[in-house]
Amino acid sequence: MEIVAHEAIVLTPYKDSVGVWTIGVGHTAAAGPPDPKTVKSLTIRQCFELFRNDIRAVVNEVKAAIRVDVTQAEFDALVSFHFNTGGIGQAALTDSINGGDKTRAAEEFMNWSKPPEIIPRRKKEQKLFATGVYSGGGKATVYPADANGKVNFSKGKQIDLESEV
Repeated sequence: MEIVAHEAIVLTPYKDSVGVWTIGVGHTAAAGPPDPKTVKSLTIRQCFELFRNDIRAVVNEVKAAIRVDVTQAEFDALVSFHFNTGGIGQAALTDSINGGDKTRAAEEFMNWSKPPEIIPRRKKEQKLFATGVYSGGGKATVYPADANGKVNFSKGKQIDLESEV
């Protein structure tokens, strides 16, 4: 659920920070059907179903990339990182982990800090990896988006993930 807190939830199609049409919990057409441009709206439950489908491939890719034992918190931080970046296969932090240098790996999360809006998320992933401390608090924010795909971040509504899932 930590990733959901990082990603947030948008029930209608929107353009992410780099202009990619997205819906739900970070779902894009690249992850498979449905194409966010073809969906009018999802319920929170539908967003979670779609997220569960999307995250399976990400988990498997992280498992394939990391060849040493990691803690659950470290793994969760890596899944969040890869879900957002798709970069686990080429990230220096992966080489550092596999080489046995988790301290350096934690520092290398910040190599992926563009656009600048992603820095708070990357710091949370870095902290989770380095300390095992989860910061989501079991809550996520649901934001509305307009017909042009612009998210209205000032109108977010916080939900309790346990009661919604």
